[in-house]
Amino acid sequence: MTVLFAVEDRVAVITLHRPEVRNAFGGEMGRLLAEALTRADENDDVRAVVLTGTPPAFCAGADMTSRGDTFAKQDERTFSAAALSFTPWQVRKPVIAAVNGHAIGVGLTITLHCDMRLFAEDAKYGVVQVRRGVMGDAYSHWTLPRMVGMAAAADILLTGRMFDGHEAYRLGLCNRVLPNDQVLPAALDVARDIAVNTAPLSVAYSKRLLWDSWNLSPSEVEAYETEYHHYLMAHADAREGVLAFLEKRPPQWQGRVPQHWKS
Repeated sequence: MTVLFAVEDRVAVITLHRPEVRNAFGGEMGRLLAEALTRADENDDVRAVVLTGTPPAFCAGADMTSRGDTFAKQDERTFSAAALSFTPWQVRKPVIAAVNGHAIGVGLTITLHCDMRLFAEDAKYGVVQVRRGVMGDAYSHWTLPRMVGMAAAADILLTGRMFDGHEAYRLGLCNRVLPNDQVLPAALDVARDIAVNTAPLSVAYSKRLLWDSWNLSPSEVEAYETEYHHYLMAHADAREGVLAFLEKRPPQWQGRVPQHWKS
């Protein structure tokens, strides 16, 4: 299997697993990754997701075993540059990218679908496609300008240059930069904290609005915040969260996603 899936302590760990080719991304990996993300979204036992790669890389980019035909013309009726049919931002639980090694091309652009990113400090990063005769993919012309601003996005997308984890952090591409072997443990710590201490429905609606807000006006955001508050305040977890805090005990959340999800 080119994508591994495991659940422990209510955290799903999805691992890109082609270490012999540095987890190079191809059609099968894209299909299996979308299936794993869907599985995490639909499983009520999963409260958070960590996406990582089997060392020595996170994902070295497109599978180039076809050599000069790697980016050969595709069927216009079926081809999409999206890379994934179901993205991390569509998962109704937080998705944390534990980028524990090189993330090149699509290996980097798919991490931009995640809610948080932890990067290895001495790994190499870059959206290099313009140096391969194509262009950035996987919504990168939408995600990058919103994350790092137009000037930095132009630098990344139009030069195709490489940079390390420290520069990625300065650009605003990641939340933290760490030694390679600390990236996955740190991401798991964040995921486990979310799994225990945050209300699943609250997180799900907050995540939905965070991603949707890029295309909403302030008044539309206020309307959605109000609508979601009415739903959440009517749920038992709004009482449980306060009582658990006052009684200094771990919360016992009753909300389940997708069981209690109201679109």
